[in-house]
Amino acid sequence: MITVTTSKIRESLADTINRVVYRGERVQIERHGKPVPAIVSLKDLEAIEQMEDEIDIKAAKEALKEPGRI
Repeated sequence: MITVTTSKIRESLADTINRVVYRGERVQIERHGKPVPAIVSLKDLEAIEQMEDEIDIKAAKEALKEPGRI
């Protein structure tokens, strides 16, 4: 993962997007030395969302096993 400042991202947004899309890099953006957002590829985002869905399904199944559930 690379880290850039908010001022740098303003100067090089198109280049940064190309690095994410074509090189598969992940970019963390910092403001005042603290990480704020990140830019990831759509493929990475879809993988994250799939993992979240699987976690939610597992949690729902566990909740349904609790006593008193119909």
